[in-house]
Amino acid sequence: MRIGVVGAGSWGTAMAAHLARLGNEVVLWAREPEVCWGINSQGRNPLFLSDVDLPRELRAETRLDRMLPECELVVMAVPSRWTREIAREAGKHISRDVAILNLAKGFDYHTGCRLSVAIGEELGRDSGESIAVLSGPNHAEEVIRRIPSATVIAACQEELAASLQELLSSEYFRVYTNPDVIGVEVGGAYKNVIAIAAGVLDGLGLGDNTKATLITRGLAEMVRFGAALGANPLTFSGLSGIGDLIVTCISRHSRNRGFGEKLGRGGRTEEILGESPMVVEGVYTTRLVTKLARELGVEVPIAEGVQAVMEGRSGPADVLHELMTRRLKGETEEHLYRDFLLGEGR
Repeated sequence: MRIGVVGAGSWGTAMAAHLARLGNEVVLWAREPEVCWGINSQGRNPLFLSDVDLPRELRAETRLDRMLPECELVVMAVPSRWTREIAREAGKHISRDVAILNLAKGFDYHTGCRLSVAIGEELGRDSGESIAVLSGPNHAEEVIRRIPSATVIAACQEELAASLQELLSSEYFRVYTNPDVIGVEVGGAYKNVIAIAAGVLDGLGLGDNTKATLITRGLAEMVRFGAALGANPLTFSGLSGIGDLIVTCISRHSRNRGFGEKLGRGGRTEEILGESPMVVEGVYTTRLVTKLARELGVEVPIAEGVQAVMEGRSGPADVLHELMTRRLKGETEEHLYRDFLLGEGR
């Protein structure tokens, strides 16, 4: 199959390499000419995952109009900040019957909608027509080295999810399917908020008990928020929920956790973001989640705390104290979390 991967960051590069190894004809789009030169002439991406040799068959291109017209599948691997803009440009060269698989995790920077919705709007497709999303505990640094991983693909069309599952599965990359597109997308986005909080705990020098508590209560918060948007609470017990949440909160590869660690040590948001070209998706996601949660009437104390620290309104230790001294209550007191535990979610 001829596949176009749009976005040559870490995850786009890893997925392009994975698909090429499976025998597909893969073309990777990069904005930077030096990335294309490095891949085509040296077999390496000089900016991302630069220490890994890429498949010789993988080819890179700087022009969407050259790579997309003949593609049978287009994989979007662009950070959420630019997903809509790139989808708008790519849409000029993609026929309506070509499926789209989105890898980015977050919400649309301009409208706050889910990324699959934003892509559909730019491509003129309704109700997720031929659009799927992939999410799970999948750090690019490990997938590209063929370290065993698993993921989930969600699509409104069962046949599309099943065909992509077959296409992407390998002995080191196991793919599951889930019809709950909302839940899979929300889990992939919200875990970055909790991962920033986990990093703050690391920056404060706290222990495993504290982080385990954060992950567990972060899951409860994710379930409440996702269910309010129409997700099935059970989705968050899967790879795109608790699976991605765990790995992003504990991994040395996690940009969001690393960003939070610097916050916990007293760093300022803009200064930390300026230190690296890598996108920290959780920064914008936190801002959007707190705004949406207020509109939906959903309690998200961890996200609110992360936002306060990022804006410099509260110190990390102060926010931790506030979270630890909130009103005492039963663990399953929240209706939506109880539904999740009992399997009675929507």
